[in-house]
Amino acid sequence: MKARVTALAALLFLSSASADYSQHPRVPDLLQKLRTEYGFTEPDLAAVTAALAQAEQVPELIEAEQKAKEKTLTWADYRKIHVHDANRANGAKFLAQNREWLARAEAQYGVPPVVIAAILGVETKYGTQTGAHRTLDALATQGFDHPTRSAFFFGELVEFFALCRDQGFKPTEVLGSYAGAVGAAQFMPSNYRRLAVDFDGDGRRDLWSAPDAIGSVANYFVNYAPARAWQRGLPLMVPASLAHKPGKDWPLNGKAQTHVVGDFEKAGVKPGVELPADTPVGLVELTVSLEPARREYWLGLQNFYSVMSYNPRVYYAMAVSQLAQELQRGQ
Repeated sequence: MKARVTALAALLFLSSASADYSQHPRVPDLLQKLRTEYGFTEPDLAAVTAALAQAEQVPELIEAEQKAKEKTLTWADYRKIHVHDANRANGAKFLAQNREWLARAEAQYGVPPVVIAAILGVETKYGTQTGAHRTLDALATQGFDHPTRSAFFFGELVEFFALCRDQGFKPTEVLGSYAGAVGAAQFMPSNYRRLAVDFDGDGRRDLWSAPDAIGSVANYFVNYAPARAWQRGLPLMVPASLAHKPGKDWPLNGKAQTHVVGDFEKAGVKPGVELPADTPVGLVELTVSLEPARREYWLGLQNFYSVMSYNPRVYYAMAVSQLAQELQRGQ
């Protein structure tokens, strides 16, 4: 039965891979938005229509987005993908090769070199794996056909065409992730346009170059969301121990701080590092193993949730945090 389903899925993909998205019912809305909000001229819009006619429908990209590893794997398996010997060794090389750019980013934005390197290590293995999917296909497929997140991806498709115009990219030639993120820093088009910086001063904001990726990651942390902006000099998280198993009403693995340290201490949570009682934190639970069952707990501080603004998954933020710790130990 599984083989039949797989074969059917492959047949469906082959029969629907070529799609003239220029005829999609939502294209007039896209063109109007580009015209009125982004100042596209009629020749600009004709180029957009021509690009959409060349876009391909790739249904497995929707499946990849729905089954992203940070959503579906256990913590132990997810950690193995990012925190391992090769990523530590290559991270050390990246830190050494880009020492001046990283130091400048820390001076300007307050984000430590090891955190910037860890982001790039988790996202693209330091710029070596930036994605092999055409961004046009990824965003057209998900923007027009995603069953639950089409509004988000439709907006990113609009931003992608604006990005291509601004940067001089050909829409059919830009490659990136299954979700449409591009460059070593894996910015979505809207974030590329808003937060990418020309850190090396060559007149281009090039997220495939290490200097611009480094500066742009640091700028992202500070300016993406003011409420979760990076706080210079603060840690990301600290280990915690629990006096007893957390009840169902305990706030675990949220996207922001939920209490202050003093509240958690009263509930039996002891930070592994002394923190002021009024420090806002969130409680993170990680399942390290199932047999035997073993869990570990952490208190996430402001900067942990700043990392989650990059990708709103606890596993992602913890992988970045722990890789940064490993890189710091190697300094």
